[in-house]
Amino acid sequence: MNKNISNHNDELRDKKPIEIIKWALEESKNPILTTNFRPYEAAIIHLCTTVMPDIKVVWCDSGYNTKATYIYADKIISNLNLNLKLYVPSQTSAHREVFMGTVPGIEDPRHEEFTEQVKLEPFNRAMEEIKPDLWITNLRKGQTDFRNKIDILTETNQGLLKVSPFYYWSDSDLDVYMREHSLDNEFDYFDPTKVDEKRECGLHNQGEKS
Repeated sequence: MNKNISNHNDELRDKKPIEIIKWALEESKNPILTTNFRPYEAAIIHLCTTVMPDIKVVWCDSGYNTKATYIYADKIISNLNLNLKLYVPSQTSAHREVFMGTVPGIEDPRHEEFTEQVKLEPFNRAMEEIKPDLWITNLRKGQTDFRNKIDILTETNQGLLKVSPFYYWSDSDLDVYMREHSLDNEFDYFDPTKVDEKRECGLHNQGEKS
């Protein structure tokens, strides 16, 4: 890890998430927040829009979300007046299913191609078009083995700074934040590229510096 980033992580460890976000946004010219509207995403979205109401919020919609997730997303987008940047796969799910069938399991050799089509390609397209200088996420310690090894700040191989202001917060901590700010949660969520909650989806560990 970059020495400066390591030093900043030491300095930020005991800071409040809003202090971390303010620090990160201070020097940023073109930040983005990525979201998938999974549980607790309302917290990071609320935090960022409190500091920067017009921040670009990138949603790479796989097309396989649950009905509850779509309703939840629509509510957050409307209530928080998000500057949403929606990216979807180049193929519809119906088109893909003609050639690939239903969502391939993680042991299926087609799963890697499926992940590329529904998640990685739309995300990489968003990054190429927006060209952000800061990437804000809601990664937290304890979610996956990969996420246990990172920190509040990380850097991609392309030199993009990534910040996760709630990194050291537990679900209980976020429950308190959600109650304090009257934010609803939604647990009916499914990521077709992960299947197992403890498995990394491939988005955050691609091109990541260790």
